[in-house]
Amino acid sequence: MLANISSSSSTSEDNKKTVNKKVNPKGSSCSLWSMGTTASAAPQPVSVASPLESVHGNGMADSRQSLSMSPFQTVNIHNNKAKSIITNKVAPVVITYNCRQEFQIHDEILKTNYKVGRISDAMPEHYLVQGEYFMVQDVYSKADVLNTTGSYGAPNFRQVKGSYPLYGMGQPSLNGFKQVLQRLQAQGQEIIFFCVREEPVVFLHKDDDFVPYTPRKKENLHENLHGLEKEEMVECLELTIRKELHDFAKLNENVFYVYNDIEYFKDEPQKISIACEEDIHVTEEVYKRPMFTMPAYRYYRLPLPMEGAPLEEDFDAFVNILRERPSLSLGHGASQQLPALLFSCQVGVGRTNLAMILGTLVMNRLRASSKLIVFFSTQVDQAITLCSEMHNIKEAIYENKSKLEGIGEDYQIQGNSTKDYFLNRTMQSLERYFFLIVFNAYLHEQYPLAFVSNFSQWMCCHAWLYRLLACMDLSELSVADEYLAPDVLSTVKEMKAVNFRRVPKMPVYGVAQPTSEATGAVLAHLTHEKRKHSHVLWVNLQEELVLEANGQIFTPREPSCLDQHISIPSSDPQLLETSLKEEIVQAQKWLEVMLEQEKQMKMFKSCMTVQEIFNQHKSSYQGLVYKRVPLPDCSAPREEDFDKLLEAMKSSLAEDSHSAFVFNCSNGKGRTTTAMVVSVLTLWHFNGFPEFGDDEIVSVPDAKYTKGEFEVVMQLVRLLPDGHRMKREVDMALDSVSETMTPMHYHLREIIISTYRQIKSGKTDKECQQLLLRSLQYLERYIYLILFNTYLHLEKKDSWQRSFTLWMEQVAARAGVYDILNQLGFSEFENPRDTPLARLRCRWQQQNIQSLPFRGEFI
Repeated sequence: MLANISSSSSTSEDNKKTVNKKVNPKGSSCSLWSMGTTASAAPQPVSVASPLESVHGNGMADSRQSLSMSPFQTVNIHNNKAKSIITNKVAPVVITYNCRQEFQIHDEILKTNYKVGRISDAMPEHYLVQGEYFMVQDVYSKADVLNTTGSYGAPNFRQVKGSYPLYGMGQPSLNGFKQVLQRLQAQGQEIIFFCVREEPVVFLHKDDDFVPYTPRKKENLHENLHGLEKEEMVECLELTIRKELHDFAKLNENVFYVYNDIEYFKDEPQKISIACEEDIHVTEEVYKRPMFTMPAYRYYRLPLPMEGAPLEEDFDAFVNILRERPSLSLGHGASQQLPALLFSCQVGVGRTNLAMILGTLVMNRLRASSKLIVFFSTQVDQAITLCSEMHNIKEAIYENKSKLEGIGEDYQIQGNSTKDYFLNRTMQSLERYFFLIVFNAYLHEQYPLAFVSNFSQWMCCHAWLYRLLACMDLSELSVADEYLAPDVLSTVKEMKAVNFRRVPKMPVYGVAQPTSEATGAVLAHLTHEKRKHSHVLWVNLQEELVLEANGQIFTPREPSCLDQHISIPSSDPQLLETSLKEEIVQAQKWLEVMLEQEKQMKMFKSCMTVQEIFNQHKSSYQGLVYKRVPLPDCSAPREEDFDKLLEAMKSSLAEDSHSAFVFNCSNGKGRTTTAMVVSVLTLWHFNGFPEFGDDEIVSVPDAKYTKGEFEVVMQLVRLLPDGHRMKREVDMALDSVSETMTPMHYHLREIIISTYRQIKSGKTDKECQQLLLRSLQYLERYIYLILFNTYLHLEKKDSWQRSFTLWMEQVAARAGVYDILNQLGFSEFENPRDTPLARLRCRWQQQNIQSLPFRGEFI
């Protein structure tokens, strides 16, 4: 008679050594010893709460019951032959007369907690990995375009053009990988292999080989799992899958179903025998084991994204490898043999091509002549050409661009816009090309320094590159109008201008975009003998196109998104406004416009650009100076925008110390308020700061946050010299400007938390993302105002000869300001790492979640 040994729960009584005697009908006894942490002799039930569940959200968590139990929970198994049930931390244990029945009960528990499914009604039902995935053969014969699997061991195996020992390939089987290594080993050099796959892969025993399979969803059997959370190591996912496959096979006579032909499903699914876990290999077993027999072989897993450019931490991981390998350091003599670099993804095209280009750039540095001077982009172009046998990144940009421009009327494919699809593909290819050039510049600077800064840090010190990247967002147009600028302050009747206001006791004014008549009224008001402003600086902050026609202001909008600005990717929108005016006048067609929230048809016989409006008034107001400084809507001004505003004010004050300053955007709110605060701070630095009273004690919900005391803001305050004063002066400027805006219910600082709180009431994921983006943009705008005030203080002694842009690059970046901005978030409520919008790269690129349909030619 066999006794089952188990551990008891950890109470003081149970920790004592006890013997529980049970007498069977024949008079013999069976003892149960409860001590230590020994487990049941029976196979233990597996935990269902696997790592993949946390990665895929509502995968198995919602659809199947967890097996995890508390130590004191009883297991309800209705079996009259079971003598007793004892639970513990390790597993539920069933004491029976024979072990066979115990195993059967164990299997029943497993079966009730796994999900089954099928591809179609004509196919057999079988267990699903993680409750939703089918195991599909990774690479098909048609994918091997170069036909190298038989001769080299891997699909699409190739070497770059030229002499560099750089190789790329698709996913090989175990025997195929051995064949590849034997070929490279014969050349007598160090071999460094990079697997650049981010998706889990397992190798199943088939004939005399181990063949790669990947989990895939029923809806798209041709696509692997991508975009997995970085926190979840892909190696852990593979181990979880292996454990499940082994359990499934045990429940089905050591057989599991896989799919080899997902084109025609002939003879599918296929049965594959799994007798033990050794019949399943994970990636690290296949790729790490050769290190024991090949001293000159090294393996790294470097997951790269399927589309677009790698993240900064992906580049950091690559740089860490360059630091680690002596053969990849500049100290490695130029006469010594270069190591062979081998890269592999699924079919050996996209990600492998990207990795091969990175490897080529590294080889260029290892063999670079100190006298050779070549543009970074030229070197990247040459590397792309050398690696172009299977894929050319630059050609992909032009190919997607051509397809995009060739689409006439947009149509939907599986619910997605075709134009959006090709626009995204074009932008992703362009972003990948951009980051290759940037990374090459990084290699030139940091390779000789042995990479004292990783790529993430280096990018934060060159944040202007993120600004450049953000300029790749483009769109063109249809026509709507000014109805989106309601006169909340009721100033039209008196001033002819919408939302006209003044900062108390200061010559700083704000207004919505005025017509020619309203502009004249405002100028007459400013030059009246009561105010006597002989010199007026008027700054237009709109980055969208604006025209006046029939005495009204119009701006182009997408018909489907009338409440959304169309930002023009140009530092001088006035040229495009002139072109638009000429096109409208020459066309002499009826145009659809929106007036007072009603669609109307209008024909414009004459139009005026904003520049022409102010040119008209210059003859009557000699002291009028007009500037166009386009600011992005909602987000912080760019560094050069602050410089343009400061330079314009310095010039006006040099001309006349009593100058008036007028700012306008479309509705006179966000951008106008920001520029007015910049103007107030600048005037205080010229004329002296007023006396500030004590801080008000505010007792309202979120009082701390309405005062701007977010953790990330206070982190910056602690970093800046006299940081509390820098923040307080900005707060006083904001309060002064906002005094005039009470009817608008718009306070540039308080809107941060109010927008963030709206996320809870968002109806869709897209709306929630939009609100999160807006709240982060408002937070960043507040931080930039504090930084600008700090700049004004520290550079005042030199009359601000160094620009704010240079100061941010040379001083603030070195102090870690961009590092703070690169993990921007509301850490009081959530982890900033949980959203890509916390990053400079994503936040600056994505000015608006609600993407506009693409129109016009690609610029």
